[in-house]
Amino acid sequence: MYRWCTDEVEPHDRFDFWREVRAKGLFGVTVELERERRADFFGEFSLCQLGGAGLVELKASHYTVERSMTDIADAPGDSLCVYQQLGSGAWFGGMRGSDFTIANGSFATSHTDQPYRAAPLGAGGFHLRILKIPVSGLSTQDKRMRELAPRTFVDPSLAPLLDACFADLGTVAAGDDGAADAVAHLALIERGILRPGSRLGQAALRTARLSLARRLIARHLQNPDMAPAMVADLLGVSVRHLHMLFETAAKSFSQTVTDERLNRSRRLMREAPDRLIADIATACGFDSLATYYRVFNTAYGMAPGDFRAQGPEGR
Repeated sequence: MYRWCTDEVEPHDRFDFWREVRAKGLFGVTVELERERRADFFGEFSLCQLGGAGLVELKASHYTVERSMTDIADAPGDSLCVYQQLGSGAWFGGMRGSDFTIANGSFATSHTDQPYRAAPLGAGGFHLRILKIPVSGLSTQDKRMRELAPRTFVDPSLAPLLDACFADLGTVAAGDDGAADAVAHLALIERGILRPGSRLGQAALRTARLSLARRLIARHLQNPDMAPAMVADLLGVSVRHLHMLFETAAKSFSQTVTDERLNRSRRLMREAPDRLIADIATACGFDSLATYYRVFNTAYGMAPGDFRAQGPEGR
């Protein structure tokens, strides 16, 4: 993981450095800002390599961005980009088709070598994640990928799946590009280039649904009545399909739920050393204190109170 922010540069040089070294050199774009506003400019980004793909999270104060034909000629990228808007929203324009805005939490896709202009909608500036996947590294090859002008996702059924996959990207090991491939293929499904029923489409949907299922488990962990039927219904699949998703994972549905509850209980004991263990058990979805003690002892060979007594040094 590589991180950088403008605090590493003298204040009077920050925007110029961002414009010439970071924006043009790293992202291949032209950025502009009124001279009187440059003294207050701030920008930061992180870059994580995921196999051949790169995940960037960028925050910056207000400025305008352009990826012109000159920029493309100077720094061709030949990659599929998937954007997740995290800030107050942004405007895109200057490409084929209509201009559009992208709201907080929404997604957009494009090929890197299509021109566009962009600006944040709010005074807070930019905040977004960008996953850039080289076209040459994708399992599917289609010339239409290089013609993808920026566009927001219009299929509402894919947005939560993509959101779950994006949330997982920051936790995967460097060199593991499986999650990045899933995001790329979901984007190609949304743009009509990849069929959902194809081998690659089905694999991407399985990966995304498993990711979302895990997040639904974490979201409803406190509910002692959480069962496969409940999660399957939230996911929009059958119970049989849900269990099939977990057959490809290291742990079954029930093992995943138990591990999540135990891990959360351990975290709560560290964060709130004076909180009653019975309250922690309830907060983690165990149906009784006796069940919590039994499951905890089976997993760790000790009672929750003994674990807590070890203190931070013994954990």
